[in-house]
Amino acid sequence: MKKGAFYSSSSRSRMLAREAVEAQEAAAPEPSAVRVFWNKHATRHEKKLLIVSSVLSAFLVIGLYALLVPQPRQYTQHDIDLAVRSTLESLPPGPSAASKAYAVIRPSVVRVNQLEKEKDSDELAIKGVGTGVIIDEKGTILTNLHVVAGAERVGVEFVDGTKSEAEVLSTDPNNDLAVLRPSTIPDDMVPATLKSTAKLQPGDEVIAVGNPFGIGVSVSDGIISGLRRSYMTEGKTILSNLIQFDAAANPGNSGGPLVTTDGEVIGIVTGILNPTNQRVFIGIGFAVPIENAARAAGESPF
Repeated sequence: MKKGAFYSSSSRSRMLAREAVEAQEAAAPEPSAVRVFWNKHATRHEKKLLIVSSVLSAFLVIGLYALLVPQPRQYTQHDIDLAVRSTLESLPPGPSAASKAYAVIRPSVVRVNQLEKEKDSDELAIKGVGTGVIIDEKGTILTNLHVVAGAERVGVEFVDGTKSEAEVLSTDPNNDLAVLRPSTIPDDMVPATLKSTAKLQPGDEVIAVGNPFGIGVSVSDGIISGLRRSYMTEGKTILSNLIQFDAAANPGNSGGPLVTTDGEVIGIVTGILNPTNQRVFIGIGFAVPIENAARAAGESPF
């Protein structure tokens, strides 16, 4: 018996295959107009669509990050003040205002000694002690008149230990002032800076520098407790327009500088108020304004 072929190349077979394909295509649903439009434009604008989608994705990521990650805290001025205070409290304490002022004025402060010859000797003995302050490059020194009044000779001692006799150039009894000129001055001598008293107010901080009781250069701090005060000296001279202060001052402080917290001289310490005969400080001292003192030296810068 003759076997049939596995593949037929007859025209009928080809026709039947074609009809099956056409029937399958006819059965498939036609694409919608929207899909046709999208396919057409998607192909044409493929690059632009990629860029837009990338941008949208980036915004989406940023938005999610903002939602999931907590935002930084907005600090107020109160928060900042607390942080600064906490930091300052944790730091070691620095020099006080009085300490800084003293460091500035100390090179300009001198000890003033009343000198007299000892009996049967050429040696000079110290009869009395006061203080002075250097006010210019020539070594001119301001002090109180009562510090040098009646002295046979006057000697001064500088901060570096240099000692020199000094000449009394001029005096101003109405302000209890004397102007000295030493015969020798140190190479590294530092004149003080003078400051007008025009803007001084009660309550302003000050320091007084001097040689109380001759024990050595000392510093005390306080405030200006009054202005335009009057005071009668032991010699019964009435001084007026004085600065009243409460920084401790005692015999030996006379002629020393009254200084601001910047180390600038505003007055020359001249006396203490005491209703007793003890000659010790009880809380009220007086200083001649630096304008009067500098004028006595003929060098007022104000």
